[in-house]
Amino acid sequence: MTSTPGGPGPGQVAAARARVRRVRPRDAARMRALRLEMLADAPLAFLETIADAAARPHAEYAARIAYTSEGTDTAQFVADPGGRLVGHAGGTVAPEEPGLTVVYAVYVTPSWRGTGLLADLIDAVAGWSRACGRRELMLEVVVGNDRAYRAYQRLGFVDTGVRVPHPTVPTLTELQMRRPA
Repeated sequence: MTSTPGGPGPGQVAAARARVRRVRPRDAARMRALRLEMLADAPLAFLETIADAAARPHAEYAARIAYTSEGTDTAQFVADPGGRLVGHAGGTVAPEEPGLTVVYAVYVTPSWRGTGLLADLIDAVAGWSRACGRRELMLEVVVGNDRAYRAYQRLGFVDTGVRVPHPTVPTLTELQMRRPA
């Protein structure tokens, strides 16, 4: 089996899987690069523009990564095959629902899609959520993003029927999906 320099091709199984782990403070520069990739690839899926993210000083990225590298309120997990990071998923507490973790900023580099990495990232958030005493996961998907919707369905998420306005694009709507952690 061969793989491209950026990872396996769509639908291929990675010869050496990317290790999914919680971010560490030393990941700040690689996490910044991944964040810019995320925003360039899927600008409607995340809550800031690529211009805003690019303008943010490295010290702010470093502080955010340090904060999310420990504790039970929020966490970020990355897929690290060695070299550049190829995936991300975060989780944060929902103060109004103590048993719920909100999953955010889920992303897999295009050349790594279809390899099982999405499931590994969600499993990492779910494990952390359970360890924090939160037994349910919730995420939001832009209505019409059928690829993401189907991928989350395959991972056990169920459409709750709840629809909310997109936080930054008023003409869009997001749907909520939930599953046990």
